Amino acid sequence: MRRAQSPQEINSTGQISELRLIPIPVAEEILPGDSLPDNLLQSLRRRRLRFHPGDILVVKHKIVSKAEGRIVDLATIQPSEESIAWAKQYALDPRVIALALRESRGVIRRKNGILITETHHGFLCANSGVDVSNVNGGSHALLLPEDPDRSAAQLRRALKRRTGIALPIIITDSFGRPWREGLTEVAIGIAGMKPLRDDRGHRDSHGYKLRASVEAVADELACAAGLVCGKLNRAPACIVRGFRYEAGSGKVRDLLRPASADLFR
Repeated sequence: MRRAQSPQEINSTGQISELRLIPIPVAEEILPGDSLPDNLLQSLRRRRLRFHPGDILVVKHKIVSKAEGRIVDLATIQPSEESIAWAKQYALDPRVIALALRESRGVIRRKNGILITETHHGFLCANSGVDVSNVNGGSHALLLPEDPDRSAAQLRRALKRRTGIALPIIITDSFGRPWREGLTEVAIGIAGMKPLRDDRGHRDSHGYKLRASVEAVADELACAAGLVCGKLNRAPACIVRGFRYEAGSGKVRDLLRPASADLFR
């Protein structure tokens, strides 16, 4: 799989570097309290794979949230009368609606059975990222990690202790997008790399000086990994190999546009 040419990814011969996506299937269900680093390394050993210096590890948030115990028994949720009435109108589970509202710091849109919220992290997404798929048949819901950047940093430190390699970590989730159908992966947690690449000041192949080219490389890598980490193929993690990232202490908030600059709320 090849990626668009960029100043960072041209080798000494002038050729575009090759980008590889290596899925990491996990055979067993991740349970609360499980060691995610150990599970990932065991999965690599079964496939006779290992991390290389320069690799990036992309991980779906579900296995992070499961390991951290971010699972809620829906039987413990008491929805309000308003949530019950709205959910009934659209054949939804009112407990999920109530949980989504609890996990939000504001409602952006609520219309036609769609609830768009701003999470406590600052993400704008459906139902505050609350998910009942790939949990246990619908009786429990999975929440986003409490602090995805912290989760990414902890996973990075643990893997470095075990392997000696300091891997950048990207934790992802599937979000919808305004004006576009379908879901794509986005970065919700980052450690060990800068999530944005600022190409302003560089000149393109026609000599034009770029003025507004700030590329969300963490989101692009999340989307690339999503091609091999689908919901149905039991590969909740992926090695990205061949991408020349910029090391640094980037945070996911670097990707979040402030409300004062958001023209679409």
